[in-house]
Amino acid sequence: MNKIKLDFTHDRQVAAITLDDGKGNVLDYLMMEELQAAFEAFKKEKDLKIITFEGAGKHFSFGASVEEHQQEYAATMLRSFHQLFFTLREMCIPTLAKISGQCLGGGMELAIMCNFLFADRSARLGQPEILLGVFPPPASIILPEKIGLARAEELLITGKTITGEEAKSISLVNEIFEDKTELDDRVGQWIEKNILPKSASSLRFAVRAARAKFNHVLGNFLPQLESLYVNQLMATADANEGISAFLEKRQPVWQREVVAAG
Repeated sequence: MNKIKLDFTHDRQVAAITLDDGKGNVLDYLMMEELQAAFEAFKKEKDLKIITFEGAGKHFSFGASVEEHQQEYAATMLRSFHQLFFTLREMCIPTLAKISGQCLGGGMELAIMCNFLFADRSARLGQPEILLGVFPPPASIILPEKIGLARAEELLITGKTITGEEAKSISLVNEIFEDKTELDDRVGQWIEKNILPKSASSLRFAVRAARAKFNHVLGNFLPQLESLYVNQLMATADANEGISAFLEKRQPVWQREVVAAG
């Protein structure tokens, strides 16, 4: 079963990716493999000017697979997930997320990696990893770069979910539309006006230039946070308890662990 759908439009100048697992568009290992394969193929598309992401049905994505966050799978899962970000960084092709419904965890991380985010009024965005006793490595780097440290910390440390309107007010989302139909129509118009008239190669240089600092920070710090997650966080009782409690649909029982300062 394919977990993403890929359509090219406008003479292969637009690549539209739809996350579609038949449920909450969960980013599991199989979906990550399909995304990575698509990204690798995009490197040969010289006319490609923008990649768009959206979720099938009512939601963008419920996030990465919680089952694959368990200690025995965490290293492999994070390595595959983070490779998506490194490949997007390397390609420098403009990217755009169209957000409806839930856009959480790893799903939100994929969305905020994009250059442009558009949403409708059903959108709900959040990084709830702390509620499971863990943290989101890409978002911990990307959010401060996009919206500033204070606003990023509120989302990352509390795990709160915000509306599309709130995301627009903190400049995380470019524009809000009434519903998914209007979102599709208006984003299509936006792409035709702002992206398609431009040179495909020059757009990639523009992305590389605009993200010179962003890409440097991501490249330097994401491997560090991956190591922190796999080698230190997942060695704690609470991280494993939080994930187990979620999978067992019960409240976590936290321990009083002493964690050495890093």
